[in-house]
Amino acid sequence: MAEAAPSRSTETLFSRLRDACAEDWAAYTGHEFVRRLADGTLPDECFRHYLIQDYLFLIHFARAYALAAYKAETLDDIRQAAAAVSAIVDTEMGLHVDYCAKWGLTEADMAATPEATATMAYTRYVLERGAAGDILDLYVALAPCVVGYGEIGERLAADPARTRDGNPYVEWVETYAGEDYQNVARAAVAQLDRLAEARSSPERFDALVKTFRQATRLEADFWQMGLTLAK
Repeated sequence: MAEAAPSRSTETLFSRLRDACAEDWAAYTGHEFVRRLADGTLPDECFRHYLIQDYLFLIHFARAYALAAYKAETLDDIRQAAAAVSAIVDTEMGLHVDYCAKWGLTEADMAATPEATATMAYTRYVLERGAAGDILDLYVALAPCVVGYGEIGERLAADPARTRDGNPYVEWVETYAGEDYQNVARAAVAQLDRLAEARSSPERFDALVKTFRQATRLEADFWQMGLTLAK
C-alpha cells in the first residue's frame, strides 16, 4: 500500500521489522482483497463477510490491550493500554457498527456469527504472544494490523489509478488514510521504539522478527478469508 508516514524512517523498530519481512509484508499489503478495494471490484458479499469478522476481531483486540495493561510495568504504559481498550470499546466499535449498518448488517447478527478460522488464528496468536512474552512481544504482534492499515489506507488514497467514482469502498479507504488513523499508526510506531529501548537487544531482534512475520502472514490470511468467504 506509497509508504505511510508512520513507517518511513529506517530508524524505527517497525521499519526494521517490516524490512526483515519484506516479502510477507508485500503479500499482506498488496493482497488481492486490497487491490479490489482500490478498484471497486470486490464483491459485496466478500466485504460484508470481512466486516462481520472484523467486528469479532475488534473484540479480541480490546482483550489484547487489556492484556497489555496487565503486562505493563509503568503507569504510563497502563494508561496507554487502558486508553486503547476504551477507544475500541467506547468509540471504534460504535463507529464500526454504524458503518456496517450501511451494508445491511446489524450488531446482533454480527455478534451471533461464528468466528472464522482466520479470525481465531490471528487474534489468538496475538493473545498468546502477549501471554507468553512481555509487552513488547504483544505490541509487535499487533503492529501489522495497527500500522499496516495506516500504510494501506495512505497508499490507496494517494494512488492515481484508484477508482473513485462509483467505488463503494471509498469511505473505507478514506478512514484509514485520514489523519485520525494516521495518528494512531504513528503513535504505535513510536511506542514500539519506546518499549524497545528497555527491552530489545540485537539477540532478541530475530525473535521479534519471527513474531512480526507470523502476524503479517495471519493478516494476509484474514484478507484471504474475506476474499474467499472462508468460515
